[in-house]
Amino acid sequence: MGTALAAAFPVAAHTFQEVDDALNFKLFKLMADGPESDLTLTENAQPAIMACSVAALRVMERELGVNVARDVALVAGHSLGEYSALTAAGALPLAETARLLQIRGRSMQAAVPQGMGAMAAIIGLEFDAVKALCDEASAGGEVCEVANYNTDQQIVISGSVAGVEAGMALAKDKGAKRALALPVSAPFHCSLMQPAADAMKAALANAQLADAMVPVVANITAQPVQNAAMIRDLLVQQVTGMVRWRESVDTMTNLGITRFVEIGHGKILAGLVKRLAPDAQMVNVGEPSDLDSFAKLAA
Repeated sequence: MGTALAAAFPVAAHTFQEVDDALNFKLFKLMADGPESDLTLTENAQPAIMACSVAALRVMERELGVNVARDVALVAGHSLGEYSALTAAGALPLAETARLLQIRGRSMQAAVPQGMGAMAAIIGLEFDAVKALCDEASAGGEVCEVANYNTDQQIVISGSVAGVEAGMALAKDKGAKRALALPVSAPFHCSLMQPAADAMKAALANAQLADAMVPVVANITAQPVQNAAMIRDLLVQQVTGMVRWRESVDTMTNLGITRFVEIGHGKILAGLVKRLAPDAQMVNVGEPSDLDSFAKLAA
């Protein structure tokens, strides 16, 4: 992760070093050399994914003259990606973001004992049907809740192992194309994460958080926000709340957005946006070779 950017552009290498310094930990070495089992620990994966996004953005700023305040109408991110978006929008300094995500990762992992929580992707059922099966699966005292509303046909559920297993069985009974258990270390974005939300409330209370220079479409409301106090509150709610990605993309397209740029490692959000806004232009910037594609889109 990020090694090609760091090798090609000093500003990217400096970004990764800044994150290492903030965490007092050689995260970039772990990103480059592994072991993967350590990198995928959520306390490492969250700041690592964010670092890749910010490094790519800084390369775009340095090499292509991108100015977020001037050139960008809205920013958004999925779950931990909201922190990357807030950093891009100037609401959070990079070092502060890295520290917050490390705390977020640790507290999420600690909120539920290993093996007690689960998540699953439900493919081929609409939101109301998934919400109803979650309610049914939770009726016996287990936890099963909608965690990510990604598209009309891809919705992630989260909760206790028994609750999610019941939800998966109900999904198949109700005609879902697939009910796929996800390889996660904790049940994110559900009420079982309340201890992590409490930890983030304490961490965010003392964080350096400013008004965003461009609106950020918040996960929890799917609406633009710039006010620092509101952002702080929404980030706490986000830990236990549903990621409204499908509605977030709707908000952006309804506001006239026709060009989307996914910045950082991977192309998952680009795939979701293509399904939700098929007429929009989409480009990824995560590797040095991607800069030309972005330059063409920007032109």
